[in-house]
Amino acid sequence: MGDDRLLDELMAVMDEAFDPHWREAWSRRQIAESLELPNTFAVLYDHRGNPLPVASRASGFIFSRHVAGEEELLLIAVRPELRGRGIGRKMIVHFAEQAGRRGAERIFLEMRSNNEAGSLYARCGFVPIGKRPDYYRTLSGETIDAITFALRLND
Repeated sequence: MGDDRLLDELMAVMDEAFDPHWREAWSRRQIAESLELPNTFAVLYDHRGNPLPVASRASGFIFSRHVAGEEELLLIAVRPELRGRGIGRKMIVHFAEQAGRRGAERIFLEMRSNNEAGSLYARCGFVPIGKRPDYYRTLSGETIDAITFALRLND
């Protein structure tokens, strides 16, 4: 899939999935520049949570990077109308398998403390390992703690 097509699909899902109030979405430029770095991965998924080799309309994505035996889940998104159907869980299972094949021993992610996805991460085996007080700032100026999670692979 060409880089422009991949970026188009990532941005289309991100525009729908991330509420601007939380200021979590990345810009097209941030994604494009990150994709130029080695060991950065983007996987698009269909409405059943299966990886898409060629996207007509992606229903979700995972964006990550691999460094020194660790994988960082940078972004995960599912279109809002498809949430609650197990797609996110299936995406994370696939992602963890791929990360393990790349040699990752652990996966890390960070999220705001009031993010509803925390329960999904817990069901997938992620455990909280750290907290950054007042890390996120909303459009209205409210600050929210960041929680760091880890998932040990191959246990």
